[in-house]
Amino acid sequence: MKHSIFIVFFNIITSLSFSQKKDIWVSFFNKDSTLVGFKDSKSEIKIEPKFTGFTIASKFDDVLVVSESINDHWQSYYLNKSGKKFGLDSLFIFDNRTDCESEGFIRFSDYMTNNIGMFNKNGEVVIPANYNALTAVRNGLVIALKNAKKDYWHKDDHDGCDHFSWIGGQTILIDTLNNILVDNFTYEKPLNLFSVEKSKRPLSSAIRTSFLGTNGTYYSFVDFEKEFEEWFKKDFLSNISEKKLLLNSFNKIVWSSKRDWESCEKNQFINDNFLLLKEMFSEILTDDCNYDISQAELNSFIFEGADFDEYFDNCRDAKWWIYPTMNVYIINKKDKGSIERGYEFLRTNQGYKLISIRFSDTDLKRIK
Repeated sequence: MKHSIFIVFFNIITSLSFSQKKDIWVSFFNKDSTLVGFKDSKSEIKIEPKFTGFTIASKFDDVLVVSESINDHWQSYYLNKSGKKFGLDSLFIFDNRTDCESEGFIRFSDYMTNNIGMFNKNGEVVIPANYNALTAVRNGLVIALKNAKKDYWHKDDHDGCDHFSWIGGQTILIDTLNNILVDNFTYEKPLNLFSVEKSKRPLSSAIRTSFLGTNGTYYSFVDFEKEFEEWFKKDFLSNISEKKLLLNSFNKIVWSSKRDWESCEKNQFINDNFLLLKEMFSEILTDDCNYDISQAELNSFIFEGADFDEYFDNCRDAKWWIYPTMNVYIINKKDKGSIERGYEFLRTNQGYKLISIRFSDTDLKRIK
């Protein structure tokens, strides 16, 4: 019942946010596709094409990172819609990419301390650079790491390679005013920060995890994998029918083949292959079926087009923190190190939906 209440509440919040959506500017190229500018929803040019380099955002909500050539010198900075430039010497760069705004906030780096902080859309420092790492803002919440140390993957020589892991330190939950909500927020798997519930005692739930807050209140969050596994076993696999498969599938189904990934409308795919699909999903319920469930994110190279836009942010990165994908892998009985087939489900506002299938070659021959 609590899970159902959460889904209704999440849908209400989502509907309200869409109804109050601001005018989002979109990027466009100049004639030779070398420079980027931005237009509003009426196709009126707001910024003439002049950006390149670190300018990776295709949409402009409140703030973004841009690069331009000024007097034959490259300048990279944060920019908001009022035209304010800030953070010229403090770009947050991870894996050769700059940050993408989230809920009107964006991360920055202090190169003197190598710590991370957060700007708001007005260019004000709302979270000082006192942390080793910060997540993007999610539902007004930020997971922060402090007092940790770098453990370089290449122990002897890391001058040309900056790959490392953080060890030690303290993981905490803060808000966008830098208030500490939970001072011990260590958890191994991703949690849905949009599912937060506050209570005087830890909530008794198979899919939630509770943390004691600094104010004595408990904050609980849904564990994505537990949420999916409960739904998958109790709802999806129970009494599989063609109607149920259609209801719990995305509009388009993608599957792998020897040639490449192929796709078609779910009605065609399920109607043509229902008996095979039922057989394969029913196999999971048998005692000798060895399968694994793991969380991933939507592949932007495979899932393109308007149907998938809401599942990516302004920089075309998958919003795994609210719309993760869950992979169910069937392990080969003869060769335990290989995967016989896999099913991918996308979390949507309407629940989890089957979105892609990976078949073995034998199964592919049976697909019409």
